Amino acid sequence: MTLSFQRQAQQIKRMIVQLGALVEESVERSIRAIETRDCELAEAVVRDEPTIDRFEVEVEEQCLQTLALYQPVADNLRFLIVVIKINKDLERIADLAANMAKQAMFLADLPPLERFPFDLDCQTQRVRNMLQRSLDALVNADSRLAEEVRVMDIEVDEVHRTTYERVQEGILKSPQDVDRLIHLLNISRQLERIADLTVNIAEDVLYYTQGKIHRHQRIFQSDEQQKSERRQKSS
Repeated sequence: MTLSFQRQAQQIKRMIVQLGALVEESVERSIRAIETRDCELAEAVVRDEPTIDRFEVEVEEQCLQTLALYQPVADNLRFLIVVIKINKDLERIADLAANMAKQAMFLADLPPLERFPFDLDCQTQRVRNMLQRSLDALVNADSRLAEEVRVMDIEVDEVHRTTYERVQEGILKSPQDVDRLIHLLNISRQLERIADLTVNIAEDVLYYTQGKIHRHQRIFQSDEQQKSERRQKSS
């Protein structure tokens, strides 16, 4: 491909990396707002969301113009396809961060719970790590890091299931806390969704580096595992 295309591709890469940094900061600030009950910080996350939305549109426009102008093939085409997909996932993560910030503002106006019915710190730390590693995998085209992110998602799903059960128990024991518990559960759901989107990013990195689509493989593997377990029980 021409030198002109290579320069354009490098510019697009810089843009998607910059967007990733903005989104990572947004998630970090929303988590910090929840942990510290900082309403001003939460408001800043919500206020800055349109900036990320505009940036996401700029990245997509650059990709589409490059596709139309250069009509790339093979690795170059895969690169642009992956950037377009990751671009959208990053924008969705920013939306979820803003939603968490809104939950933080609501919780900041209420007395704190004496104790959380679940380990929110555990979930936030795992999601932080997944987002950071998925972005590092993108920057460095690192298949190993991308695979690590896919494995980490299993832990986040398990934590969210435990959270759901603990919140149910908390509502039964302390119905006066139902509003705060529901908001905390919503935060847990949004963290789980962010984790899912980081897996999407990791799988797109794997597609770029390996030329192979990894999406849904965990579902297929899970189905095969369930069939195997049923066969063992029936035998």
